[in-house]
Amino acid sequence: MLRGLYDRLLALSARPTAPIWLFAVAMAEASIFPLPPDVLLIPMALAKPRRALLFALIATLGSVLGGAIGYGIGYALLNRLAQPIIHFYHYDAAFAAFQHKFAEYGAAIILIKGLTPIPYKIVTIAAGAAKFNFWAFMGLSFITRGTRFLLEAVLLRFFGEPARVFIEQRLGLITGLFAALLVAGFLILKFA
Repeated sequence: MLRGLYDRLLALSARPTAPIWLFAVAMAEASIFPLPPDVLLIPMALAKPRRALLFALIATLGSVLGGAIGYGIGYALLNRLAQPIIHFYHYDAAFAAFQHKFAEYGAAIILIKGLTPIPYKIVTIAAGAAKFNFWAFMGLSFITRGTRFLLEAVLLRFFGEPARVFIEQRLGLITGLFAALLVAGFLILKFA
């Protein structure tokens, strides 16, 4: 099923309406959709390298808007639906501890997970459920998603097809290491 959906998304990348689809897929992926916008961004950037940075901006804006929707899902729906279950199983203290940890380390989580291929909807919904500061979440989302898509676009713009192979095989590892170094820098500044 996912392979068929992937193939349909790939076909959309060749249409004149591809930027609209890129925005829609980036928005949906950050809240409910299973496939990342890279499925569209990569072939679009390869087909029109001079527009790669514009495509990265479109993906970023869609992802950040979708992140706000995912945050709303976590904030409003997850708490309403999950709270009775949490209470029934006497997990109130554990859920409160989760919210406290997310409040303390949420920025690092958002920065790290936003750069990696891990579905961003997990972060957006968790941020809402933890009631993480919404405006801080939006700013961090813009930074982390923008960095991820911009990095892909720059690689595709200047290196073309070899960059596609690199992105598909190693970008998650490299962005994960970059995010870990970024968080380590924040921790050093905080505790030094």
